[in-house]
Amino acid sequence: MAAGKSRGRSRRPGRRSILAFVLLGFVLVATGVITRRVYGVTQAARIRALSRHRDELEAERIKMDAAIRDASSRARLEPLAEQRLDMHIAPPDQIIYLPRSSAGSATVRHDSL
Repeated sequence: MAAGKSRGRSRRPGRRSILAFVLLGFVLVATGVITRRVYGVTQAARIRALSRHRDELEAERIKMDAAIRDASSRARLEPLAEQRLDMHIAPPDQIIYLPRSSAGSATVRHDSL
């Protein structure tokens, strides 16, 4: 064995090794930051698109609610009931007597005053 060198001695890292590790760390951190930003921008665009779609659906729901209100209004249903079902609004003086018997007779008497 040589007198100046020992097997158990560890070598201190040189300046180049330290610089290489620092640069590698910087590149890894920069890559992580860029990846996170790209992901964030992509998700923000997706959120904007979903928000627009939600607003469109909400506008459509409001239109449909208005259409349902119009279609179920008395002014719209009354002529249909008169034409298709032969129904009419009873006059105020019309009296309908219903039988009290439970015998099953389904006769109903209509009297007008």
